[in-house]
Amino acid sequence: MNEPKSASFLSSSAVGVNQEDLLLSAYDYELPDDRIAQNPVTPRDSARLLVVESLTQHSDRVFRDLVELLKPGDLLVMNNTRVIHARLYGHKSTGAPVEVLLLQEQKNNCWLALVKPGRRLLPGAEIYFEPKSTLDEPPNFILSAKILDKDEATNGRILQFEVPEGKSLIQVLEQFGHVPLPPYIKESQSLAEQYQTVYAKTPGSVAAPTAGLHFTPELLEKLTAKGIEQTFVTLHIGVGTFRPVEVEKITSHQMHGEWVEISQATVAKIQEAKAKGGRIIAVGTTAVRSLEGAAQNGELQPFCSQTELFIYPGYKWRVVEGLITNFHLPRSSLMMLVSALIGRKRLLSLYEYAIAQNYRFYSFGDAMLILPEARMN
Repeated sequence: MNEPKSASFLSSSAVGVNQEDLLLSAYDYELPDDRIAQNPVTPRDSARLLVVESLTQHSDRVFRDLVELLKPGDLLVMNNTRVIHARLYGHKSTGAPVEVLLLQEQKNNCWLALVKPGRRLLPGAEIYFEPKSTLDEPPNFILSAKILDKDEATNGRILQFEVPEGKSLIQVLEQFGHVPLPPYIKESQSLAEQYQTVYAKTPGSVAAPTAGLHFTPELLEKLTAKGIEQTFVTLHIGVGTFRPVEVEKITSHQMHGEWVEISQATVAKIQEAKAKGGRIIAVGTTAVRSLEGAAQNGELQPFCSQTELFIYPGYKWRVVEGLITNFHLPRSSLMMLVSALIGRKRLLSLYEYAIAQNYRFYSFGDAMLILPEARMN
């Protein structure tokens, strides 16, 4: 597989773009607390679906209606990353409690992480982690980490973990770690597997690609039976996806790199679908960033590296034609990405409609299908 350099690309110059679309404050909206979903619906594909049908029309459906809404020959591109148990609880040698949220592996068992309380944990400090109290058999080793350095870009820390010889940290996380639900999910009774897609395969993500949470094995079978195929990319979600945009002029925002892998088989499937007139529908913003990040040098190619791609209004699309996505946080880079597809004002009006119609927002919430006919460019 080709291994090009990290894909770093801002979506556009400001030429021809409404300047208000480039301001952080233009992506704000008010969301009542009771619209933030605390638990997923059961079954997964019973979630509501706001279908953006054209430049002016939308309708209310249910997620399982995808079988009717998509066409034979369409190709769904999904992110098969698997969420790791990235939240760890431990203590210093003094006994003082410490909380760690893993963000991204730097090299063998060395991780970038957010640490609380960070100020008191300087390079050289050691952290010892307790195994889960729910285990039938506790592990026969102690998991520990030493702080090597501070990461200025994230205000995080670089941690070197000590694990048994021949094992990686990911392999022991289920004994020590916890699923890192987002901070706005405060009263959830969800099971760990409900924060995984049914096609999750490659561990490494610290958040779920939430648009994919709505699929069930039965729905995937029905889609395939109709001739709507699926293919997979891998983007391990880290700080790049959920780091807030903090500058008013969004063109100054720098995305943090996230690891992407796109195989030759996936590229071939996308090319074949396009050649036959099929539409490329990305499942989630991470699938979008994977595909578009791998196509920055021209045509889509196999890719195995990091992407720092930041998509906002004015972006010229290369691969993606339609999108399945959830409803995102105000002022987030994810809102800006969706705005690049259908326009910021249109997106805000759809969010206003969804709030009035009691749609559920964020990770465990409902979904939106943006058909290619609704794209602005």
